[in-house]
Amino acid sequence: MSEHMRTAGVVVDVDADTEDWLEVVHEAWGGPEPSDADSRAPRDGGAAAAVADVRVTVARTGTTEPGPHHRPLTRGAWSDGREVILLDACASGLDLTIRPSDSGLDIVARARPGWRHRALGALAPDRRVLLHRAVLVQYPAMWWAGVMGHVPLHVSAATVGGSAIVLAGPGGVGKSTLVATLDGASDVPVSDNLCVSDGHTVHGLLEPARALGGSGRRMPHGRRESSWARRVESVVPDAVVVLRRGDRADPVVRRLDASSAARELVGGTYAAGELRRYWAFAATLALGTARGPAHPPVAGVAESMARTRPAYEVLLPSSPGVTLREIAAQLRVTAEPAVDGAHRP
Repeated sequence: MSEHMRTAGVVVDVDADTEDWLEVVHEAWGGPEPSDADSRAPRDGGAAAAVADVRVTVARTGTTEPGPHHRPLTRGAWSDGREVILLDACASGLDLTIRPSDSGLDIVARARPGWRHRALGALAPDRRVLLHRAVLVQYPAMWWAGVMGHVPLHVSAATVGGSAIVLAGPGGVGKSTLVATLDGASDVPVSDNLCVSDGHTVHGLLEPARALGGSGRRMPHGRRESSWARRVESVVPDAVVVLRRGDRADPVVRRLDASSAARELVGGTYAAGELRRYWAFAATLALGTARGPAHPPVAGVAESMARTRPAYEVLLPSSPGVTLREIAAQLRVTAEPAVDGAHRP
C-alpha cells in the first residue's frame, strides 16, 4: 500500500503495510490533488507512474542502529558517508535511515516510541500526528528540494484574478484567513503556510488548510484543519505582499522597498514554529551526506524574489471580512508602471 504525491516540487512515495501510517500521510496531503496535470503520480504503480524523488518505507520489523563504521554527527545522529541514521528524529518517536543517491532519496522509518511519545499521544494526539507528518513527508521533501536549489519560506501563495501573489508576514497575521477567501475560477491557492522557492518559482508544501471554523484536526491558536477544494502545485509570483495588522476600517496598500520585503521573508521564515526542528534536520543530513547546503540560502533567495518583482505592504483592516481578491484589486490600483524588468501584479 502506498501514497504518491508531488509536494515542494518533488514526487514523494510513501509505502507502508498498515493503514494507520498511510492515513497519517493521506491526511497530510490536505484533500484533492492539485490541478496541475503532472502534480500527482498515478496510483496504480504501473509503468506510467511518475518516478519518485523521495521514497519512504515505514517498516514494522528490523531495527535502526548505527554500525561500527558510522561516525557521530550530533546527539542521536550518525553517518558512514553514504547514509544518515537518526534515532528519535525530531523527537517524533521515529527512527530513520536516510540514504541519498543520484536517483533520489530513500528513507526507512521505524516507530520506536518511548514513554514520552506515548504520553504525548495520549495528551496531545494532534501534535504527535504533526510530528509524524513532518518527519515522514514534509522535512524529507523540503530537504531534497533544497539539494536541488530551493529553500523553505514561511509564506502563503495563490493566484488571484490571473496574477500570482506571495503573502508574507508574521504567524497569526491572517495569511491563511485570506487564502481561505478564494472562491473564483481564477482564484486558486498554492499553500497557506509553507512553500519552497529558488527565487523564481514557488512550490507549495502540501498540507491541509488551517482556519477558524474548520471541521478537521485541531491546530494551535483555535484553528482546525480542512480539505482544499482546489489548488495548484506552483506559481511564478508577480508580486510579494507583506501583511501587517492595521487599525482602519479598510485595508491600506502601499509600495515596499525590496530590502524591507526581503527582510520580512527571511525573518518570518526563521521565526516560524513549523520550521523550528527543520534547520537541525537539514544541517545534519547535509553534514552526513555531503549533499545540499548545511545552511539553506534563505536570504539570497528572498533577496532575489524581492528584487525582481514589486513588493507591497498591506495593513489589514481592524474588522474581519476583507478578501484576497479585494486586496489584489488594490494592488493593481497602487502599482506603478513596471521598471527594471519587474512584473506588474
